Amino acid sequence: MNTKLFLLSSVAVLLFCGCGSKKAQGQNDGDEHANAGASADVTVQYAKGFTVRDSAGIRLVDVGQKDRYALVRKADAAVPEGYQKVVVPIQRTIVMTALQLSNFTLLDAHDVVKGITGTKNLFNKDIRQRVKDGTIVKIGMEGNVDTELVLAANPDVIFISPSKRGGYDAIRETGILLVPHLGYKELDPLGQAEWIKFVGMFIGKEREANELFAGIEQRYNALKERVATVEERPTVFSGEMHYGNWHAVGGKNYLAQIFEDAGADYVIHDEETSGENLEFEQMYALAADADYWRILNSYPDDFSYDALKASEPRNELFKAFKEHKVIYCNMKQTPYYELSPVQPDVLLKDFVAIFHPDLVEKDYQPTFYRLLP
Repeated sequence: MNTKLFLLSSVAVLLFCGCGSKKAQGQNDGDEHANAGASADVTVQYAKGFTVRDSAGIRLVDVGQKDRYALVRKADAAVPEGYQKVVVPIQRTIVMTALQLSNFTLLDAHDVVKGITGTKNLFNKDIRQRVKDGTIVKIGMEGNVDTELVLAANPDVIFISPSKRGGYDAIRETGILLVPHLGYKELDPLGQAEWIKFVGMFIGKEREANELFAGIEQRYNALKERVATVEERPTVFSGEMHYGNWHAVGGKNYLAQIFEDAGADYVIHDEETSGENLEFEQMYALAADADYWRILNSYPDDFSYDALKASEPRNELFKAFKEHKVIYCNMKQTPYYELSPVQPDVLLKDFVAIFHPDLVEKDYQPTFYRLLP
């Protein structure tokens, strides 16, 4: 009897110690990132606009060439010289673009968004309702922001997209930290999508961001690999005439990369420019015999070939017009900028379904782009 009691007691002690050791180990693992508030490690593979490294329990995030942030859990944490301290997770923020908003939408983090620039062409019902009930304020457009409304939103940080419009001097005077979100500069579709990890670090959703991006990456690369075996590649061009100029994306551009990955050749091969303004004659010389023509606009009604001809009579001269191979997306009917930044895999599939329909399921329904009937 004494022997049995001794054995039972020994087992109990071992179980207790084992559980206690496991718990202690978990606590230590968490303490390694206690200052950074990291729920998971973050690595950057495709994005070029930001880098991440952990140093002495502090997460250091460099954005572009000059902006540096130290993400910490504790307000009194010491940070390296040259880094701006940010206590994370942030609770309140303002986003300036639909691209930025797409990160918060995919991360199910609308509660953190307290201000946006506007709701024109905004489809998301949850954001529109929050604006309506006042939990999100409209602060005005980039370059013409109402600082009183900015202060009313009481953000911890404001995510900005530095552009030609500028207009951030007045906001800087409020003392609110401005954090550049440079996703719009990424030339790789997966690089743009990877900015979800950037937002995830600020709002304490690193793990969720990693998992979501891993799915995007897997789907994108799997389809890209399938397309890589095609023998025939159609040619494609993009854009329209506006105010006497044709703004054509260059060969060094996000869209050009999408075309390439979808198994098509973009007519502009200059890899040194991301965009340029051309006269009609210049564009026609490049694209007269191109197989497809991609157009993204906000036409107020149902867009058509008649409308395309009415906007510029010479448009009917293109082969893609004559053969009804215009690839079209209407931003008034599709939440393009709200979703496509975090759905490059879906965007890629839309183009593959047009260029190489045999590589997708027969009943595939496009999300953004389809052939104009």
